[in-house]
Amino acid sequence: MSTSFEDRTGLIWYNGGFVNWPDAKFHVLTHGLHYASSVFEGERAYKGKIFRSEDHSKRLIKSGEILGMTIPYSVEELEKAKYDVLEKNNLTDAYIRPVAWRGAEQLGISAQQTKIHVAIAAWEWPSYYPAEIRENGIKLITAPWHRPAADCAPTQSKAAGLYMICTMSKHWAEERGCHDALMLDYRGHVVEATSANFFMVKNGVLVTPPPDCFLNGLTRQTVIELAKKLEVPFEERFIMPEELKDVQEVFLTGTAAEVTAVGKINDQTYTVGPVTRKLRDAYEKLVQS
Repeated sequence: MSTSFEDRTGLIWYNGGFVNWPDAKFHVLTHGLHYASSVFEGERAYKGKIFRSEDHSKRLIKSGEILGMTIPYSVEELEKAKYDVLEKNNLTDAYIRPVAWRGAEQLGISAQQTKIHVAIAAWEWPSYYPAEIRENGIKLITAPWHRPAADCAPTQSKAAGLYMICTMSKHWAEERGCHDALMLDYRGHVVEATSANFFMVKNGVLVTPPPDCFLNGLTRQTVIELAKKLEVPFEERFIMPEELKDVQEVFLTGTAAEVTAVGKINDQTYTVGPVTRKLRDAYEKLVQS
């Protein structure tokens, strides 16, 4: 398979029908390209079943509503389309990317006349990090850019425009030999990585920040549910960067990252400890069931 996403083989669901992978195109004057009027989802299928699939479809529609975009398909139609994509591409373990955007029917800040387009692609994608890195934990460095306040950006939408500072931050981190960047919010609180939610273990207590200015990830929600089921002591509260020196374990959660241990943040190191391993094992068992 080509490493470029432009010339792969397969079929992509596009506005209600299927097109060959290389033919899934739009015009250069598409509004979504110029003004970031686009929302998307990232989903994983395990053994032919998409984990929390309906929740992802509902969130795509809600993300569109937040941006003033009415997705022209129901949850039921999106669900059928996603599974049709898997079937037509002979995929059982895969990553699924639904995306919706304003088209090229009108170009300008005001885009009331644009059509909302929707596409769904899927491809094989193994674990985000190889086994060695998963065992030792990834390296993070604090990003120079911060997450904006909820009254400054549509932070509860999985909107493409919100990921601009994520790409900038991740590139900045990679240039410094790290796997990802630690994101602070506009107040200086620890909130997440560039595309995954943040958890830490301090004196046996699992702690994660409240999602008041970043996306409340579905994997995040699942891990919190697992922690409560496994009777892991849990707190949701604000975290300041200086607190990280007194923490024993750190891990990230996300559809792509799943449950990924962190071994280092800036100059501080952590072990891949028992709470991380317990929740990682429980999550893997759940998605494979």
